[in-house]
Amino acid sequence: MGEEKVKEEAMQIVGMFQVLPRLVVFDLDYTLWPFYCECRSKREVPSMYPHAKGILHALKDKGIDVAVASRSPTLDIANTFLHKLSIDSIFVAKEIFSSWTHKTDHFQRIHSRTAVPFNSMLFFDDEDRNIQSVSKMGVTSILVGKGVNLGALRQGLTKFSQNWSTSEKNKQKWQTKFSKKSNSSEGNDPE
Repeated sequence: MGEEKVKEEAMQIVGMFQVLPRLVVFDLDYTLWPFYCECRSKREVPSMYPHAKGILHALKDKGIDVAVASRSPTLDIANTFLHKLSIDSIFVAKEIFSSWTHKTDHFQRIHSRTAVPFNSMLFFDDEDRNIQSVSKMGVTSILVGKGVNLGALRQGLTKFSQNWSTSEKNKQKWQTKFSKKSNSSEGNDPE
């Protein structure tokens, strides 16, 4: 399936959802491309997973910002590859640095830079430990097996939508409970 066809399908998938993330964050190694940056040379011509580029362009065309969170120790190689693939300008934030925090520092920086709340973000990564730690921050996180693809995109948007409606219901319950308490205390005034 060519990049344009993938983009078209990705746009249809995005169009099926009423609630969308404000920001979609991608890992690089084994999520957008099938290798570790630190095992490559800047002189090489990188390749991406077959659906990755079409998905990035579809999100951008639908007005959804995209960012990178990578624990790569080779920022220079990662940036060179993003440039060679002509996708570096798509990202509103690129946090690429080595870390022991399973990407929580990356997401703090992305949040500071974009002001997007964690519960308005969707994240794709190939490592379960990153998925676990970032999920605890309130980010909808999807584990990918062999790179991001249309199935993972659909799964991510479905889970994001479910998480969003659950948090909205909880917010409404809390607001209803809170307003009942404040109303009932007003009615107890002696006349």
